[in-house]
Amino acid sequence: MIDVREGGLDTPEVQALLRLHLEALRAAAPTEAVLALDLIGLRRADIAFYTAWEEGQLLGCGALRTLDATHGEIKSMRTHPQRLRRGTAAALLSHMLGVGRERGLRRISLETGSGPTFEASLALYRQFGFTPCAPFGDYSASPESRFLSRVL
Repeated sequence: MIDVREGGLDTPEVQALLRLHLEALRAAAPTEAVLALDLIGLRRADIAFYTAWEEGQLLGCGALRTLDATHGEIKSMRTHPQRLRRGTAAALLSHMLGVGRERGLRRISLETGSGPTFEASLALYRQFGFTPCAPFGDYSASPESRFLSRVL
Protein backbone atom coordinates (compact mmCIF):
# COMPACT_ATOMS: atom_id res chain seq x y z
CA MET A 1 0.00 0.00 0.00
CA ILE A 2 1.28 3.46 -0.91
CA ASP A 3 1.71 5.81 2.05
CA VAL A 4 1.62 9.51 1.09
CA ARG A 5 3.21 11.79 3.69
CA GLU A 6 3.73 15.51 3.97
CA GLY A 7 7.37 16.57 4.12
CA GLY A 8 10.56 14.71 3.44
CA LEU A 9 12.71 17.42 1.88
CA ASP A 10 15.52 16.70 4.33
CA THR A 11 15.85 13.00 3.50
CA PRO A 12 18.72 12.02 1.21
CA GLU A 13 16.48 9.80 -0.96
CA VAL A 14 14.11 12.67 -1.65
CA GLN A 15 16.93 15.07 -2.38
CA ALA A 16 18.42 12.57 -4.85
CA LEU A 17 15.02 12.16 -6.55
CA LEU A 18 14.63 15.93 -6.86
CA ARG A 19 18.12 16.20 -8.41
CA LEU A 20 17.14 13.48 -10.88
CA HIS A 21 13.90 15.36 -11.60
CA LEU A 22 15.71 18.57 -12.47
CA GLU A 23 18.36 16.76 -14.52
CA ALA A 24 15.70 14.92 -16.54
CA LEU A 25 13.79 18.13 -17.21
CA ARG A 26 16.96 19.94 -18.28
CA ALA A 27 17.73 17.08 -20.68
CA ALA A 28 14.22 17.26 -22.17
CA ALA A 29 13.80 21.03 -22.59
CA PRO A 30 15.80 24.20 -23.12
CA THR A 31 17.13 25.64 -19.85
CA GLU A 32 14.80 28.66 -19.95
CA ALA A 33 11.81 26.32 -20.31
CA VAL A 34 12.56 24.34 -17.12
CA LEU A 35 10.18 25.85 -14.59
CA ALA A 36 10.49 23.18 -11.89
CA LEU A 37 11.39 24.21 -8.37
CA ASP A 38 14.63 23.18 -6.72
CA LEU A 39 15.00 22.17 -3.08
CA ILE A 40 15.05 25.80 -1.90
CA GLY A 41 12.00 26.69 -3.97
CA LEU A 42 10.05 23.78 -2.53
CA ARG A 43 10.62 25.09 1.01
CA ARG A 44 8.49 28.19 0.42
CA ALA A 45 5.63 28.82 2.82
CA ASP A 46 3.00 28.58 0.06
CA ILE A 47 4.08 25.03 -0.88
CA ALA A 48 3.19 21.73 0.76
CA PHE A 49 5.53 18.93 -0.30
CA TYR A 50 4.49 15.27 -0.32
CA THR A 51 6.33 11.98 -0.67
CA ALA A 52 5.01 8.51 -1.45
CA TRP A 53 6.49 5.46 0.26
CA GLU A 54 5.99 1.72 0.29
CA GLU A 55 7.76 -0.62 2.70
CA GLY A 56 10.39 2.02 3.46
CA GLN A 57 11.12 2.73 -0.21
CA LEU A 58 10.63 6.16 -1.76
CA LEU A 59 8.24 5.91 -4.68
CA GLY A 60 7.85 9.55 -5.70
CA CYS A 61 7.08 13.11 -4.75
CA GLY A 62 4.92 16.09 -5.59
CA ALA A 63 3.96 19.48 -4.25
CA LEU A 64 0.86 21.62 -3.95
CA ARG A 65 1.34 25.36 -4.15
CA THR A 66 -1.38 27.74 -3.00
CA LEU A 67 -1.70 30.54 -5.55
CA ASP A 68 -4.59 32.28 -3.79
CA ALA A 69 -7.55 31.37 -1.59
CA THR A 70 -9.25 29.34 -4.33
CA HIS A 71 -6.49 28.32 -6.76
CA GLY A 72 -3.68 25.81 -6.30
CA GLU A 73 -0.91 24.46 -8.49
CA ILE A 74 0.67 21.00 -8.75
CA LYS A 75 4.49 21.20 -8.81
CA SER A 76 7.46 18.83 -8.93
CA MET A 77 5.65 15.57 -9.63
CA ARG A 78 8.23 12.78 -10.08
CA THR A 79 8.08 9.03 -9.73
CA HIS A 80 11.26 7.14 -8.91
CA PRO A 81 12.48 5.51 -12.15
CA GLN A 82 12.35 2.03 -10.59
CA ARG A 83 8.71 2.56 -9.55
CA LEU A 84 7.12 3.75 -12.80
CA ARG A 85 3.64 2.61 -13.81
CA ARG A 86 2.71 1.26 -10.39
CA GLY A 87 0.22 3.94 -9.30
CA THR A 88 2.61 6.27 -7.49
CA ALA A 89 1.78 9.43 -9.45
CA ALA A 90 -1.94 8.66 -9.27
CA ALA A 91 -1.71 8.23 -5.47
CA LEU A 92 0.19 11.51 -5.07
CA LEU A 93 -2.12 13.42 -7.38
CA SER A 94 -5.24 12.03 -5.72
CA HIS A 95 -3.85 12.98 -2.31
CA MET A 96 -3.02 16.53 -3.37
CA LEU A 97 -6.44 17.03 -4.97
CA GLY A 98 -7.98 15.91 -1.67
CA VAL A 99 -5.81 18.35 0.27
CA GLY A 100 -6.86 21.09 -2.14
CA ARG A 101 -10.53 20.32 -1.50
CA GLU A 102 -9.94 20.32 2.28
CA ARG A 103 -8.31 23.75 1.99
CA GLY A 104 -11.26 25.14 0.06
CA LEU A 105 -9.47 25.43 -3.26
CA ARG A 106 -11.83 25.45 -6.21
CA ARG A 107 -9.30 25.00 -9.01
CA ILE A 108 -5.99 23.18 -9.38
CA SER A 109 -3.71 23.98 -12.31
CA LEU A 110 -0.32 22.85 -13.50
CA GLU A 111 2.38 23.55 -16.05
CA THR A 112 4.20 20.72 -17.75
CA GLY A 113 6.42 20.29 -20.75
CA SER A 114 5.48 19.42 -24.28
CA GLY A 115 6.83 16.65 -26.47
CA PRO A 116 7.21 12.89 -26.15
CA THR A 117 8.94 13.00 -22.76
CA PHE A 118 5.79 14.41 -21.17
CA GLU A 119 3.11 12.23 -22.84
CA ALA A 120 2.75 9.82 -19.89
CA SER A 121 2.30 12.73 -17.49
CA LEU A 122 -0.25 14.37 -19.76
CA ALA A 123 -2.21 11.11 -20.00
CA LEU A 124 -2.32 10.87 -16.19
CA TYR A 125 -3.50 14.46 -15.83
CA ARG A 126 -6.22 13.90 -18.44
CA GLN A 127 -7.40 10.80 -16.52
CA PHE A 128 -7.80 13.02 -13.46
CA GLY A 129 -9.95 15.53 -15.36
CA PHE A 130 -7.35 18.15 -16.21
CA THR A 131 -7.98 20.03 -19.44
CA PRO A 132 -5.92 22.60 -21.35
CA CYS A 133 -6.04 26.16 -20.04
CA ALA A 134 -4.33 29.50 -20.57
CA PRO A 135 -1.12 30.31 -18.71
CA PHE A 136 -1.89 31.23 -15.10
CA GLY A 137 -0.05 33.01 -12.29
CA ASP A 138 3.35 34.25 -13.42
CA TYR A 139 3.58 31.91 -16.41
CA SER A 140 3.78 33.05 -20.03
CA ALA A 141 2.76 31.13 -23.13
CA SER A 142 5.61 29.07 -24.56
CA PRO A 143 5.87 26.27 -27.12
CA GLU A 144 7.72 24.21 -24.48
CA SER A 145 4.91 24.46 -21.92
CA ARG A 146 1.43 23.04 -21.60
CA PHE A 147 -1.01 24.39 -19.06
CA LEU A 148 -3.79 22.29 -17.58
CA SER A 149 -6.45 22.93 -14.99
CA ARG A 150 -9.44 21.30 -13.33
CA VAL A 151 -12.25 22.35 -11.06
CA LEU A 152 -12.41 20.65 -7.66
